[in-house]
Amino acid sequence: MIDYLALMGDKVDNIPGVPGVGEKTAQGLIQGLGSLDAIYADLEKVRTLSFRGAKTMPEKLIEHREMAYLSYRLATIKTDVELAIAPESIHCGQPDNNRLRELFEDLEFKSWVKDLGDDNANSPAAIAAVSTPEENNSEPTSPAVPTDIHYDIISDKILFADWLKRLQQAAQFSFDTETTALEIMDAKIVGVSFAIEAGVAAYIPCGHDYMGAPEQLPIDWVLQELKPILEDTSKIKIGQNLKYDRSVLLNYGIELRGIEFDTMLESYVWNSIGSRHNMDDLAQNYLDYKTVTFEEIAGKGVKQLTFNQLKVEDAGHYAAEDADITLRLHQFFWPQLEKVPTLKSVFQTIEMPLLPVLSHIERNGTLVDAKLLGQQSIELGERLVQLERKAYDIAGQEFNLSSPKQLGVILFEQQKLPILKKTPTGTPSTAEEVLQELALDYPLPKVLMEYRGLAKLKSTYTDKLPLVINKRTGRIHTSYHQAVAATGRLSSQDPNLQNIPIKTEEGRRIRQAFIAPKGYKLVAADYSQIELRIMAHLSDDAGLLSAFEKGLDVHRATAAEVFGVGLDGVTSEMRRSAKAINFGLIYGMSAFGLAKQLHVGRNEAQQYIDRYFERYPGVQRYMNNIRALAHEQGYVETLFGRRLYLPEINAKNKNLQMGAERTAINAPMQGTAADIIKTAMINVQAWLDETQLDARIIMQVHDELVLEVAESQLVQVRTGLIERMSAAATLKVPLLVEAGVGNNWDEAH
Repeated sequence: MIDYLALMGDKVDNIPGVPGVGEKTAQGLIQGLGSLDAIYADLEKVRTLSFRGAKTMPEKLIEHREMAYLSYRLATIKTDVELAIAPESIHCGQPDNNRLRELFEDLEFKSWVKDLGDDNANSPAAIAAVSTPEENNSEPTSPAVPTDIHYDIISDKILFADWLKRLQQAAQFSFDTETTALEIMDAKIVGVSFAIEAGVAAYIPCGHDYMGAPEQLPIDWVLQELKPILEDTSKIKIGQNLKYDRSVLLNYGIELRGIEFDTMLESYVWNSIGSRHNMDDLAQNYLDYKTVTFEEIAGKGVKQLTFNQLKVEDAGHYAAEDADITLRLHQFFWPQLEKVPTLKSVFQTIEMPLLPVLSHIERNGTLVDAKLLGQQSIELGERLVQLERKAYDIAGQEFNLSSPKQLGVILFEQQKLPILKKTPTGTPSTAEEVLQELALDYPLPKVLMEYRGLAKLKSTYTDKLPLVINKRTGRIHTSYHQAVAATGRLSSQDPNLQNIPIKTEEGRRIRQAFIAPKGYKLVAADYSQIELRIMAHLSDDAGLLSAFEKGLDVHRATAAEVFGVGLDGVTSEMRRSAKAINFGLIYGMSAFGLAKQLHVGRNEAQQYIDRYFERYPGVQRYMNNIRALAHEQGYVETLFGRRLYLPEINAKNKNLQMGAERTAINAPMQGTAADIIKTAMINVQAWLDETQLDARIIMQVHDELVLEVAESQLVQVRTGLIERMSAAATLKVPLLVEAGVGNNWDEAH
């Protein structure tokens, strides 16, 4: 069996085998000659065996001898491992609930924490940070929880006047709004809360409208009284996700100014993977404080109440606690950021200035053609029916294309396709990456992949986008999230604009539905090959630097170097392979992964990589150095000083460690690209505000900004946009920005 697997391989266990040797060929070799050693001892005899391809098999076996014996070792179960304990000494003991609680809290297994009961309900939660900065070798201390908490519910003008005076005298305070909805354009304020010191907070209810609700101060009067303080730039505001509060206040004609600290962003910059960055988790993880959750007072599911339906007493404690905890989280995080100047700079010069810019973009929204999307939805539906019938014809029966169970039976039991991967329960996997690989050789998986792709486009975009058009503005208003992606990239939600494909005809047609209003055009500007340019800067490789400085097509230049031909001799296939190498190595791809992507043997892929590093030695030097640095300090940094911690960089599990090493190579490039586009957004918005040009940013997607621009100002805006995006960072190679103009997003790209 070991010899058999060494020849044929086993993709489920990542045993490569000999390329071109399948099940029947391996059987023929074993039955004809016996073992792997016997086969290689008498290769000429292989030609006489009675299986297809036997005459040319010796050359293939010679070429892949190293792979065959590597596969033999991989297929051999090691039975002589020395164990620290004998099997007979292993038995179940009494659980250590204190240690279990620490682990469950650290891993955020909340239901399991509850299962342990309340014996140690007040045990400290583990600090979720992977590593404290080297400038601070001791663990940060959580602010003490005040024992004399005082929360006011302000329902009369006398108490309001007292709190207004206290806010006027305070240098800084935390602030929060409670609203009827999460959608910024439709949300109405139900109340506002403040905290001026830890344990001292207040809630002003002004929109609770349930039957029997007590008399409250009028919302318009409250906001008018608070407006001078809220718009005062000298009054420092602290909040948790203040982008939302700023956007909602704009519905009432108030621009929140003096936004200096956002605890969600403080947590995110301090350690992007240390915890989820919502207030409840931050309070539990860093303050060891259990907050009152919204579900606890409002219920769950379809019966969940909106905030205006909550009893004022319940809402008052919840809202005041939000402001109080936000202030205490700031008192915890800010000293940590101050100890690391680079992190403090990322927070103050990138993340906080970006907050109002994203608020602007979200409120601007983008115009879409609902009729065009509706027509596309009908066409996609017809195409899906055709693909469904085609799948039935290939399978010889009807089945549910969306059912993994039925799909597994069709593919692996009836059609006998190779099992590439199994689920945790041991059943053959029908995940997307499995179908992608099978689609290279078999017709049914290819049809299924096309079906899945079109079904996703239909459900996510052509069906959904018309439904999220705001009735008041006639536009869609996505929500951009700063504190999600570990590397610093933005993400968008409701709807997600980041995943509309650009390489397929169907994806481009969806982009055609993003249109400019009459008298305007869309301008789409994006960075060209930004991560490769960052790699050239970081690696200081002479070859890469020269290619970019000369304005060469870097993929063509790489192809010329790797394949040893002149630039004129580079074929489209060579360029495609070179592009895969360029981007693959940025993401830490191995020879095995590159071979899989290029559909070549592992040895050939390794030759490409070796040749690449021969031509670009600076790149290999950078990769070696960054891996070593990551192992030493536990994190990597962008050019701007943003950190990504790598908790598994020194893991005993080599797969986890290698995954962390790949992240260590890529994160500085992807994170720096994120920092650059964020800086560009800040600069472009400042320029638009200053010049009062009739133009607005309406979307940010990956390395691209999309603006809506008056036709009369196209030349001025396009030129200024390119200038400011190009100047967002100074690298050793130029930042190239390409900007197109069109009536819709597809035309402008």
